[in-house]
Amino acid sequence: MRVNTLVLNASYEPLSVVSVKRAVVLVLTEKAVMEHADSAKLIRSATRELPTPLVVRLLRFVRVPYRRKVPWSRSGVLERDGRRCAYCGERAASIDHLVPTSRGGAARSWLNTVAACVSCNQRKADRTPSEAGMRLLIEPFEPKTHRALVLALGVSTAQTLPDWLTAAVS
Repeated sequence: MRVNTLVLNASYEPLSVVSVKRAVVLVLTEKAVMEHADSAKLIRSATRELPTPLVVRLLRFVRVPYRRKVPWSRSGVLERDGRRCAYCGERAASIDHLVPTSRGGAARSWLNTVAACVSCNQRKADRTPSEAGMRLLIEPFEPKTHRALVLALGVSTAQTLPDWLTAAVS
C-alpha cells in the first residue's frame, strides 16, 4: 500500500498530501517538522536514520486561497467509498455513474458517482439503479476538504494518525 504524508500549515491546518520523499526533504531542509511518524518504518541514508513521516507541519505560515470544493477524481471516489462496491459491498475497482452520462448525468460529480465492482457495473449498464433493480448500500456525498486530504493519505486514520488530527478532520 502506498503511504503519503499530510502537510499541515504552521497553524495546523491541513494543506496537502505529498509523497514521503517530499516530506523527508521538507524536514531535512528544516522547512517542516515531523508531527507524527511511523517509527516501525525507517528511512536510512549513509549518515542518518528517520522514521517515516505521516504528518509534517510547515514552520512558516503559507497563505492559500479559500477552496470551496474538493476536486472530483476517480481515486477520490474510491477512497470516499472505502474501495467497496456501493451495490454489493465487495471490493470495488471501477466508478459507476448513478445517472449515466449518455442520459445527461454529470460525468465528474461527487453526487452522481459511486465505487462499484466490475460485475455490478456491467449488470447496471446504461440504466439508473432503480431501473436495474439495484439498491445503493451507501449514499454518495461530497467530502469535506480536510477529510479528503486524510483519505488521500492511504492509511487507516483510526489506527495510524494521532487522536488530535482525526478529531480535527472528522
